[in-house]
Amino acid sequence: MNEAQRRTAEGILFTDEYEITMAQLYYRMGLHEKLAQFDHFFRRYPNYDTHQAGFCVNAGLEWLLDWMQEARFRNEDIDYLRAQKGAAGTRLFADDFLDYLGRNGTFDALTMRAIPEGRVVHPNVPLTVVQGPMLVAQLLETALLNQLNYQTLIATKAARIHDSGRGQLLLEFGLRRGHERGANAGARAALIGGAHFTSNVGISHVLGFPPKGTHAHSMVQMYMALGMGELEAFQAYADVYPDDCLLLVDTVDTLDSGVPNAIRVFEQLRRQGHRPVGIRLDSGDLAYLAIQAARQLNDAGFPDVSIVLSNELDEMVILQIITQITQEAPNYGLDADQLIGRLVYGVGTRLITSWGEPALGGVYKLVAVRDGGRWVPAIKVSETAAKTPNPGYKRAWRLYDTRGNATADLLSLEGEDPNQMETFVLHHPSEPNVMRTLKREELSEIEPLQVDVLQEGRLVYEMPSIEEIRQRREADVARLDPGVRRLLNPHIYHVSLTPGLWELKQELIRSALAQAGQQAAAPDF
Repeated sequence: MNEAQRRTAEGILFTDEYEITMAQLYYRMGLHEKLAQFDHFFRRYPNYDTHQAGFCVNAGLEWLLDWMQEARFRNEDIDYLRAQKGAAGTRLFADDFLDYLGRNGTFDALTMRAIPEGRVVHPNVPLTVVQGPMLVAQLLETALLNQLNYQTLIATKAARIHDSGRGQLLLEFGLRRGHERGANAGARAALIGGAHFTSNVGISHVLGFPPKGTHAHSMVQMYMALGMGELEAFQAYADVYPDDCLLLVDTVDTLDSGVPNAIRVFEQLRRQGHRPVGIRLDSGDLAYLAIQAARQLNDAGFPDVSIVLSNELDEMVILQIITQITQEAPNYGLDADQLIGRLVYGVGTRLITSWGEPALGGVYKLVAVRDGGRWVPAIKVSETAAKTPNPGYKRAWRLYDTRGNATADLLSLEGEDPNQMETFVLHHPSEPNVMRTLKREELSEIEPLQVDVLQEGRLVYEMPSIEEIRQRREADVARLDPGVRRLLNPHIYHVSLTPGLWELKQELIRSALAQAGQQAAAPDF
């Protein structure tokens, strides 16, 4: 794909065909400039087959906004749409519609509220709220979902792996297994979610992080093929990188060759005044090998060098490794906590692909239309109650208990202010008889979750640095109940509606069903 093709594929035509066909319908019906509101949210946490997340980490907003600033219908895009034909062989898009897109086909008229990146988020809470002319608000759907869903998915996976590894150094190694250039977005999301560094050189530079890596088996194989050996390969690496020497020790035999040869090189580095960094284990029983490698390193006087583990790691594998080390390390005279504290995790495939749950089910739903000077709520009624969105122009709040922990997220109508409430009746979003009551004295804080991001296309939000986003994630995760953070069978976090929003939703459902019944009973024409 050449540069011109890339601009076409990744520009404003980075969308689904039906977004453009609907846009023409709105234009033809005179609805294209009618103000509308869309909510972006997900319905359930990622489910990794044997275990399910108890929270997500929001990510992707900055890159979406950057794309929106650049996306617009160019002459080449208009020409392509002009050439499209329908089933009958006639043109699909008319000239007047295309002329309109050429003049107005940008996102400069949109207003947006959003939950900042790095915040912990939960199902049914609008992560992004888009308001603006119906045509362009609709056109945004696909690109928004593509970018925000993926980065949130990967940030969530990274947060789980970070927690599983007890906050030890986590390296993102997934570039070679990522989905083409989406691996850049994945690496960024991983850094937000809990990875400390990535091996991806380009995105590290863009984001202001030093890239991290070791070496491959091929380096050792090269020396062996030329009649030398593992020790010579290690020595060459140490000669070139004396202060950054981290050796992959499992090309031949980890415990009988790799670690002893690494120790010989480390001893020489130490005599020269350098401090070796560590070793990497990339195959076999990683827990057992880490224990035995630690014994050898300790005996040689290197109790502090890192032991990097890689090879198909994820949160559950890391949990199993730590459990095994905790049980077995004392049998070999080792302090389990000390050993766990020197581990570094290099996680690739299972992080960058969100192993076990390859997509976040985020959706973009119309919830209100501006008519007659007021916002008229809109609803989609589903046979599955949980899939019926929460309608209307509304706000999202987080309630904290007296311990300072997040206890519930609350969706309210625009005119409702939870800070003015003394009693909180929290309705389940879809179960009519499930509710919870809280008194004001049971809460320590009520926090609005969404911030203003765009005002009619103008950026009104100062983008934080990646480090600031990471700090926000750490703070939010720390305020979760331990049961919600749990890797297996986490507690269900409460997302609730105010009585006013609950009643509005039920009224709209009843009205929609009644209208559908009347239409079904009407005579055919």
